Amino acid sequence: MKKHFTLLMFLLAITTSVFAFKKTVLVSCSEPDAKIYQDGKYIGTGQVEIVIVSKSTTIVEARKVGFLTEKIKFANNRYSAKPPKTYYIEMRRDDSYDASIQTDIANTDIELKTSKEETAAWKLISQIVTSNFDVIEITDKETGYLRTAWVAQSFSAKTIRTRFIVKQASADPLVYKIKLISEHSDFKGTSIKKDEDFREWDRVLRKYENLISELTSRLK
Repeated sequence: MKKHFTLLMFLLAITTSVFAFKKTVLVSCSEPDAKIYQDGKYIGTGQVEIVIVSKSTTIVEARKVGFLTEKIKFANNRYSAKPPKTYYIEMRRDDSYDASIQTDIANTDIELKTSKEETAAWKLISQIVTSNFDVIEITDKETGYLRTAWVAQSFSAKTIRTRFIVKQASADPLVYKIKLISEHSDFKGTSIKKDEDFREWDRVLRKYENLISELTSRLK
């Protein structure tokens, strides 16, 4: 019994010691509705007080749609600078967000019916696609297949890659399936060849926002 009591007192002493030297930082954001996370756990919005126990480090993130995620590391140990009592996060606009629109047409097969004759339809499709994409990777009129090369655009904290695919689905009636593929990487300057770094994006760069509607209206 005495050994158990002694062990309990020892553990209590350690715990008390750790929290006795805790540090608190009042974190606030330039965006009052930004969500704040500590070590991946949501802790509040706009302004929160974080606790850093002795001999530890913590990661604080501020997140808001349309803004870049801001990350700050605080440490409470003898090897690092003492945490400040207050810390202000100036959030920056996400330029990839401002250069794009949210849409349900991204990465979706869309059926394109046309009353035009096949040769005329294919010529018009090719003209419209090449006015938006400089490089056609594959084009085959006989099978009605066209695919552009990837086009990448780099932003402050993202790389967006876009391509367009056309496939003939039916000859009579003449129907094509078209798809605008939009993907993003959470790194600036990512090579378009690094498929593992890209994920589907539910947004489309504004320069491509009218491509689907133009094809639909002109191929009626």
